[in-house]
Amino acid sequence: MLKTLNVGIVGYKFMGRAHSNAWLKAPLFFDVAAKPVLKVACGRHEPSLKEFAERWGWQETQTDWKKLISRADIDIIDIALPQHLHYEIAIAAAKEGKHIFCEKPLAMSVKQAEEMLRVCEDNKVIHYLNHNYRRVPAIALAKKMIENGLLGRLFHWRAAYQQDWIVDPEFPLTWQLRKETAQAGPHWDLNSHCVDLAHYLIGSIDSVTAMSTNFITERPLADEASTGNLQAEVNGSERGQVTVEDAALMIVKFANGVMGSFEATRFATGRKNKLSFEIYGSKGSLTFDLERMNELMFFSSSDADDTQGFRKIIVTEPQHPYIKSWWPPGHIIGYEHSFVHAVVDFIDAIENKKQVTPNFNDGLNTMKVLEAGLLSAQTKQQITLNT
Repeated sequence: MLKTLNVGIVGYKFMGRAHSNAWLKAPLFFDVAAKPVLKVACGRHEPSLKEFAERWGWQETQTDWKKLISRADIDIIDIALPQHLHYEIAIAAAKEGKHIFCEKPLAMSVKQAEEMLRVCEDNKVIHYLNHNYRRVPAIALAKKMIENGLLGRLFHWRAAYQQDWIVDPEFPLTWQLRKETAQAGPHWDLNSHCVDLAHYLIGSIDSVTAMSTNFITERPLADEASTGNLQAEVNGSERGQVTVEDAALMIVKFANGVMGSFEATRFATGRKNKLSFEIYGSKGSLTFDLERMNELMFFSSSDADDTQGFRKIIVTEPQHPYIKSWWPPGHIIGYEHSFVHAVVDFIDAIENKKQVTPNFNDGLNTMKVLEAGLLSAQTKQQITLNT
């Protein structure tokens, strides 16, 4: 009989839904060593929490995360909450010996991230940070192609993460737009994904130069109970200050000599969730766009001169990462599948007592780059990292 792992999730909105779907789907499509059991869902607003639990099949609900974490029958704590709530919950969960599946970005500061990592390691728990884009098959294929030398020596990295959901000046002041709950704007939220991918595909970053700006500095207050899925309702006529940046640009130098750039914005009108990157090397180049996530564009200088050009690889073959467990060739997968892949690898790490990546150490390294970017934008100076 297949072993089980009891999961307790804290948070039930956008990421709570994405994570719940992954826990449910993982054992249906993959041969996992243990079946996750959706044991307890935890959140502050009991009526909507119960509705969430019933819809997704969570067996019980709890409004106090401390009581959830102290339960002896819970093996995994899934933190599907905004980043200002990660630190306290992750520390407590690790001290209780629970394995941790945590949303990104890891924390509000390098100092918090360092302590989270230390406590997890002291208590020998598996800790995973959900930069799920590493598990998009096209991106995993890009990693393999780079490691196999198909691009030769790497020269350039360009990344952009563009959204448009706050272009309207009457969009309310949600938690993502306040420093006390978000730490920073798209530089923290969106660039955390891009920096993690840069570390994964290119390597560590040595120095950072950044700038940021605000386009709208005041917004109507939000009804916090209505926030979720990047949507919210206005709460009355009172307004408040936006205390994080609306857009950020960052130029970096990697330890291996590669030059890189990052753009993060929520004011790219028409872009809903466009994460793209370009990698240029001595033998070839790769480009990727999350809005076409089953495709990877590849240029090879070894092709004949008269037929050279970027060619599209449709990443749906059984030989491609993760794909053989899904559908026949040509049948594409979507955003939610990367979460399933993360759950599969996380369960494997628990069962084999090995650390999974990205983990809190990777998250700490990303925090260092992001903090350096904020400092650079503030001081208008290049910041050298001591990683």
